[in-house]
Amino acid sequence: MEGMFTDEEIAYLRSQPLARLATLDEDGQPDVVPLSFEFDGTYFWVGGVGEQVLRTRKFRNIAAGRRKVSLVVDDLVSFDPFIARAIRVYGTAEDPVDRVGLVGPGLYCRITPTASWAWNMAGEPAGSTWYEPRRSQRTP
Repeated sequence: MEGMFTDEEIAYLRSQPLARLATLDEDGQPDVVPLSFEFDGTYFWVGGVGEQVLRTRKFRNIAAGRRKVSLVVDDLVSFDPFIARAIRVYGTAEDPVDRVGLVGPGLYCRITPTASWAWNMAGEPAGSTWYEPRRSQRTP
């Protein structure tokens, strides 16, 4: 996974406290939830404290074998001038494991990124055209 994210993208991911995670339910309906996350430079980690995290929709969807997920980390720096930054990640989620994470000891799923798109890591105002994304794909 060498080179999946630039140093600037890694710094951005580590500076943001929230993401939106999409999983698929049994009918193929995407389900999106805001959550805290960790990025260790290679993997994303999502989860929480206590056994009740296993009953959340995201964990039930992953446990049912629907492991393809999408994660968005974004922020709005300014309205005037309009400045937005974002990273979208496609990935594969694994079953939860016990670990000490961002919100304490608990159960966390590891997400392996497979593709990503990053917009405006430099924090420039939007101009006459929208931000051009930088796309990256994992190489096996």
